[in-house]
Amino acid sequence: MKILIADDDPQILRALRITLSAKGYQVVTANDGAQAISAAIEQHPDIFLLDLGMPNLNGLEVIEAIRGWSSSPILVVSGRAGAADKVEALDAGADDYITKPFAIEELLARIRALSRRVPQDASSPVVRLGDVTIDLAAHSVTRSNSEGSKQLRLTPTEWQFIEILIRNAGKLVTRQTVLTTIWGTEHAEDTGYLRLYVSQLRRKLEDDPANPRYILTEPGMGYRLAGVTTDSV
Repeated sequence: MKILIADDDPQILRALRITLSAKGYQVVTANDGAQAISAAIEQHPDIFLLDLGMPNLNGLEVIEAIRGWSSSPILVVSGRAGAADKVEALDAGADDYITKPFAIEELLARIRALSRRVPQDASSPVVRLGDVTIDLAAHSVTRSNSEGSKQLRLTPTEWQFIEILIRNAGKLVTRQTVLTTIWGTEHAEDTGYLRLYVSQLRRKLEDDPANPRYILTEPGMGYRLAGVTTDSV
């Protein structure tokens, strides 16, 4: 099971990495909020351990961004002991909250409890958009036709964008969710980014980019991925 630990205290990161690795967990670390979101998109952790007081996006902003596309359990590990802080974190989408300093036995017990919520078949899906097959685990996109198959190349940002849509297939994904997840809260209103990447993705994935069947715009709200068939989830 893979755990992402995000904390700006290097001593806590080191201690938790050593302890959890010794317990058999695969550990990924990040020392600020922006790194946490990037690691979440690239590594697909099963459980998140997040501090609240991080630079470059605080813990609440990270929770809100993650909850835009992932349902993996989130355990807040914070020095903030106030009831208001706990309520705010839980309302933002956290599943549990433990305050520093903590007993490692209690932390491990909470992780075990959260691990029971993780689906055992949570593999990365292989999806089809008409003649296009997208394999998230392999990071491959293939278009098939009567002449054979052709590999398509997506940029790292295009991968992040299409993965958010795939993991929320059929659902509305707001513009703010995409912008915050990929570029951070400081770009939450920069809709020009989205128009550019949506246009690029449609040119690569749609049969008729001017009349898209799959990557649909919900005017004034965001985007929706339609017409998806899935091999595995």
